[in-house]
Amino acid sequence: MTHDHDLVLRPTEAQISAALNPPPGRIGGDLVVETLAALGTTTVFGLPGQHALGMFDALRRSSLRYIGLRVENNAGFAADTYGRITGEAAPLLLSTGPGALTSLAALQEAAAASAPVLAISSQIPTAGLGGGRHGYLHELTDQSASFRGVVKSVHTVRAQSQIPSAIEAAWKSALTAPHGPVWVEIPQDVLLAETAIPVVTGGDAFPEELPPRPELTAVAAHLLSTAARPAIIAGGGVVRADASKKLRELAERIQAPVVTTPGGKGAFPWKHPLSLQSWIEDRHTTDFLEDADVVLVIGSGLGELSSNYHTFTPRGRVVQIEADLGKLESNHPALGIHADARLALQALLETVSERPDPSAPERVREVLAKVADRIAAQELTLEQDVLASVRAALPAASPSFWDMTILSYWAWSAFDAKGPNHMHSAQGAGGLGYAFPAALGAAVADPTRPVLAVSGDGGALYSIAELATAKQYALDVTWLIVDDGGYGILREYMTDAFGEPTATELTRPDYMALAESFGVPAVRTSPETLETDLAKALSAPGPSVLVLPAVLRMFAPTHLG
Repeated sequence: MTHDHDLVLRPTEAQISAALNPPPGRIGGDLVVETLAALGTTTVFGLPGQHALGMFDALRRSSLRYIGLRVENNAGFAADTYGRITGEAAPLLLSTGPGALTSLAALQEAAAASAPVLAISSQIPTAGLGGGRHGYLHELTDQSASFRGVVKSVHTVRAQSQIPSAIEAAWKSALTAPHGPVWVEIPQDVLLAETAIPVVTGGDAFPEELPPRPELTAVAAHLLSTAARPAIIAGGGVVRADASKKLRELAERIQAPVVTTPGGKGAFPWKHPLSLQSWIEDRHTTDFLEDADVVLVIGSGLGELSSNYHTFTPRGRVVQIEADLGKLESNHPALGIHADARLALQALLETVSERPDPSAPERVREVLAKVADRIAAQELTLEQDVLASVRAALPAASPSFWDMTILSYWAWSAFDAKGPNHMHSAQGAGGLGYAFPAALGAAVADPTRPVLAVSGDGGALYSIAELATAKQYALDVTWLIVDDGGYGILREYMTDAFGEPTATELTRPDYMALAESFGVPAVRTSPETLETDLAKALSAPGPSVLVLPAVLRMFAPTHLG
């Protein structure tokens, strides 16, 4: 008896001839780029280094587009965003030791945000592997050990014949829910040696699906159909799974108010009658969620930010849908459903009953009114006006990228992303320097839309070198730098905690002159002219910089009692 999965396609005569007579001059690096091309890759990011030159030489013989950034960490942020926008596992080519280690913070952000990144690094020559101290340049006792606690999976190559299968396995891992960064490392001599292995022309690396268990979705559907006051918390998993339309359909069918986490921005329409927007860091929202008799949490682990700093204590039943098994019931007891958000929502839509509730929109309006009154009482007109100006100037279809700065903290709660996958920030891992290189990756992924990056002056200095990248590739990114002369949010935190700040004040460059030295036009703007200046910059092709000298304040938190 023959099963379908036992069938093997016979190679054609042309394929046999090509395999028996591979073109001369190929090396191990060619196997890397050939495998990537066979998997559908069109673009790679990275930086060359001595041990990795075999991969970069092979790029010369390929059709792959190479985008070279100036710092490995920034290249990682760009690859992360390219993966978020395209849904592909963006290759990130790195060299051994310092180059590899410099990418760690970006890979941590990709892991926290479930963004697919295929990091491929060189290694010291094979003779030096095994933990001995041979004194090779860039040598680490165990390089992969530095990444095991950060990436989703590690794939080690020791021979050229292993390269195609290792990269395919890594690709499949990166794109299987939950998405994430993966690590492949290949010794220098393996990359440089000539190869007689046939040209890689195809591969099977389809990601595995993660469907929900039907007995669990049946219980969840019953709970939601019979709930008196259901509510939904939508996280980044909804965005990664492209499940926003299914989320809206479910919310409307059971009349459940929806709040999105910072990572879930845009997963639900901002002005929908059931939208609690993103005011998850507000006690009024927290109280509303605690009063719900059933809370459906989709694509969120209810971590620090999405639980109002762990002050959220649900009194009702929690149903949690989460692709990352480690996050399932990690913070609250729940009916835990280990599944991709899109597949789980589809299963709920097939089984849930319609639940009319004409009072739901009114209850949502009451919460939003309370939030608005709380913010209005703090006299934060400048901050609200600046954020409103950014929103007015940014085209609805354009993505925005936000560094860890006060305006971004406002945006987590108060910015309308205008759609799923339109707003991204470094809130997953919380590192500085994310916004501008991430925006460059988005501009590479989709050059039809202008892209916005927002940084503080402290975060801007992490990625200022990438102005050269933006200029070199004529990437359509406008960079808004809010210059308050220091690490503004840390200044507030330290003043509140200790009475005065330490190590938060910065001597900064003339950002206007600095940008212009790279050949990038720059404008000094003001809160009054920001909307006009930003709209003009976004409408002009190529990179540009806006500098906004302003000291912004955060709204008062509600999680401190």
